[in-house]
Formats: sequence, structure tokens, C-alpha cells
Amino acid sequence: MPPSLSRRNFLQAAVAATTYGLGQASLSAADQKASPVTDQAALPIIDTHQHLWDLDRFRLPWTKGNKTLAKNFLLSDYQAATAGLPISQTVYMEVDVDPAQQLAEAEYVIDLCQRDDNLMTAAVISGRPGSSDFSDYITRFKGSPYIKGIRQVLHGKATPAGYCLDPQFVQGIQLLGDLGLSYDLCPRSGELLDGAKLVAQCPNTRFIVDHCGNMSAQEKAAKPLQLWREGMQALASHDRVVCKVSGIVASAAAGWKPADLQPVIAETLKTFGPDRVMFGGDWPVCTLRASYRQWVEALRQILTNLNISLADQKKLFHDNAVRVYGLKDRSQR
Repeated sequence: MPPSLSRRNFLQAAVAATTYGLGQASLSAADQKASPVTDQAALPIIDTHQHLWDLDRFRLPWTKGNKTLAKNFLLSDYQAATAGLPISQTVYMEVDVDPAQQLAEAEYVIDLCQRDDNLMTAAVISGRPGSSDFSDYITRFKGSPYIKGIRQVLHGKATPAGYCLDPQFVQGIQLLGDLGLSYDLCPRSGELLDGAKLVAQCPNTRFIVDHCGNMSAQEKAAKPLQLWREGMQALASHDRVVCKVSGIVASAAAGWKPADLQPVIAETLKTFGPDRVMFGGDWPVCTLRASYRQWVEALRQILTNLNISLADQKKLFHDNAVRVYGLKDRSQR
């Protein structure tokens, strides 16, 4: 390894070298800036939705009985799954651990972000904004260079509709704004309008809508599709809301094709515009229907079908994540 490169920077340079067909990993930043990206496959990727879990360390009740997901998915597995793709950094996404283990999960991912043997640079951790001890829990992360926000998934069977509008929950989300943290919004697709009401009550908080608003790629009925569209439009009316193009492949039917994902993705891109969408891998949940590479290649094909410019594709895959999550731009290293 060249002495001037940390382990993390070396990994990033090696990915760039492989992707661009370069002879060595130590290409200078100046040289890379002189060669603008003109190939879709070479666009740098920030994965804003990277899951990991070690079932020997953490309890994830929701995985019980799932033959695909009820096993360990470690950093080495993620690196193998993404090998050869131009990923420059990742943002960890909480995995709905047992609430008693939330702090342990946060400490675990902060350690990963601090290390030089992987590309994780930031994290969205688990939290319960409606709990009485939420303030004590979350304020410890104020000013952390690694913790960017929190998420509590709202689409579980035990979470009733309208839960996010409970006054104590709303106060918790307002506190996030005071602390400079964001909230990843992940409700059922038919409850996005509740999310928009939450956004309206939290004017200082940034929101990220996960998984294209959780609309299924298989949904054909007019009523749920219209309700989803209305919810997405209501959320997009707030400038503080962005949306992740993620998760959709896991909802596809067996034997799916890119065309099956395209309507939901096209609507998401149209609704939020090129400056307010971000790519998310949603690995390993995506493996319910696709490998990581299959998901990326399908999305690339869809973007080509939709005539999305390379400049806007770069915003989706990289630039918007740098801005929204306050990351350092490492794509030029």
C-alpha cells in the first residue's frame, strides 16, 4: 500500500482503478478530475442504505423464520456482494434491533465508521422518538461526525396507522431538527399522507423517505396507487424531504424484469426531481429477489430507458447523498 494512503483511501482508489480500467490504484485526484465520467458504469456510488447484522451479537426478531434473512450478513459479505462496483462510501441503516440493544448498535457502527478497513462513513441509527427516554438517548450523538439521523420503521404489523402523529412522537422528531439530525421515514405506502402531516409539524427537521415510499412493484390496483401518488406528492411539496430509490426490487415478483420496477421508480424521480433522490442498496433485503449487482444493473437500465442524463444519474448515485447526509466527497480521490 502506498505510504500516503490510509487503508480506507486505498480501498477507494482500488475500486476506482478497477472500474475505470486503470493500471494502478494510486491515481492522483488531479488526474481523476481531468477525466470526467462519461460512462454510466463508472459513476461513483454512495450506498445510503447499507444494512449489516450479526445475529450472534444482536437480536432481530423480525428475521425469525425467514430462510433468506435469518442469518449473519457481515461486512465481509457486503464487500463480496458489491465487488467490482464503484462504491465510494456507504451510510449504515439501522436494522430494527431489539430496542434494548439500540445503544450497542450505535456504538458498533460508530466503531466501523472510524475504522480504515471499510467504506462506511456515516450511519442512521435506531431510535424511538415517542419514548420517554428518547431525549437522553439521542442527545448523546449531537455533533457526532458519524451519526446523521435516526429511523424507526413504521410499517410493522404492531405499529398502528397514525402512530407517527402522536404528540410525543412529533416532539421527538422536532428534537432531531434541533440536534441537526434527520429522520428516515419508512411507513406503509398507504400512510404517506400521515408522513406529510408529520413533516409539516417539524419545520426544522430533514426527512428522507425510504424505498420509493414502500410501493410494491406488483401493485396494480388503482386506489392504492393513487393514495401512494398523493402521499408522495404531499411529501415532495416540502423542500426538506428527499426520497431514496431503494427497496423496490425486494417487492417484485419472482422472475422480475427491470420493466417491472420502472413505473414506481419513474414516478418517484418525477415527483421529487433530480436534486432530491438518492440511491440505496438495501442489501441484504434486496436478496429476497436480486443480488446487489442485479439491482444496480436494473436501475441503470431503467435510467437509460427514461433518458436520465449522466449528470442527473450522478446526483442520484452520489452527489445528493453528499449534500443530504453531510458527507465528504471522496469520489475524486
